[in-house]
Amino acid sequence: MKVFFSAGEASGDVHAAAVAAALRKLRPDCKLYGMGGEHMRRAGVEIIRDIADLGVIGVAEVLANLPRFFRLRSRLVQWLREERPDVLVCVDYPGFNMRLAHAAKELGIPVVYYIAPTVWAWHRSRGYAIARDTVAVACIFPMEEAAYREMGANAEFVGHPLLDTVRPTRTPAEAVAYFGAVPQEKQLLLLPGSRCQEVHGLLPEMLRAAEELAQDYPLHCYLPRAGTISRAELEELLDGTSVSVTITEDGLYDLMQICDAAIAASGTVTLEAALMRLPTVLVYRVNPLTYWLGRRLVRLSHIGLPNIVAAKEVIPELLQGEVTAPRIAAPIRRWWEDPAAAAQVRAELAGIRERLGGPGAVRRVARLIERVAEGVDHG
Repeated sequence: MKVFFSAGEASGDVHAAAVAAALRKLRPDCKLYGMGGEHMRRAGVEIIRDIADLGVIGVAEVLANLPRFFRLRSRLVQWLREERPDVLVCVDYPGFNMRLAHAAKELGIPVVYYIAPTVWAWHRSRGYAIARDTVAVACIFPMEEAAYREMGANAEFVGHPLLDTVRPTRTPAEAVAYFGAVPQEKQLLLLPGSRCQEVHGLLPEMLRAAEELAQDYPLHCYLPRAGTISRAELEELLDGTSVSVTITEDGLYDLMQICDAAIAASGTVTLEAALMRLPTVLVYRVNPLTYWLGRRLVRLSHIGLPNIVAAKEVIPELLQGEVTAPRIAAPIRRWWEDPAAAAQVRAELAGIRERLGGPGAVRRVARLIERVAEGVDHG
């Protein structure tokens, strides 16, 4: 069995790697190839194209990089034509993967889409295109399955993969010792994203918010490094800040269980923090044109995954011009001054896990891919 994974961002690399590892357990003889990063490589996937420089966010930025993406797609289509995998697995990254899926369909290669576009939130036309080009859609949110089936897709709710992976590997005491946390200090987690543009746009304001909080509390910050961002780049952005910051390379969930709050870029990491019951301030800032278009297309009242799943605002969302140090620091200060307020947020975050189904999503996706590759499940 030959499988090609296409993931264009750090989170997709992680999800694809988990499925690749599950496939290896099901079929030790399978051959795995893909566009991805270090996580997929460690899972035994032969990387055809590394994704380190592919993180682009925003309409204007995507337009500027279109020639590069066209060349990349042509290269991957040529690989598919020559190597003829039994299945193409598209993981998130819809702007690129939907076109790759269409090319694979024309080549007669079955496609499974995992972490599919959120057609229940916006851009419904994508759902019809995916229904046309895929053999199966592995849905991670319960509302996705109904939406995709309505559009004619062979959709299956597999549950959310984070329920399998979001768990600490150390006890709180072990994590405190491992990261050198000082109990008398507040521990603040900084999560500025995995795209270079995103990190440069958000991290400086996060640091300014931390500096404000450090005026009132003994404070230490932790900054997990995404695989798509170099340590040197982070160190350059940290140069000149007055707060104490440790760049970390592993143990994200161990950190989440010992930190007192987080500041996070909008994305999957906010859901990871929610599953760890960590009070988080969500920040989101993109090109004004991108934001203007998004506001007219998105049909949701919230942009954060925890708030969307909960159907209400559980964690504060700061968008565009609202992303300022005082506004970021305000809810964190409230949580730290009022333990009851922090406890209330943690209690509401605990309810999100119950809405996402049971564990085992990664194994179910792997079995779905195996069925498609063997021609058993073709819609």
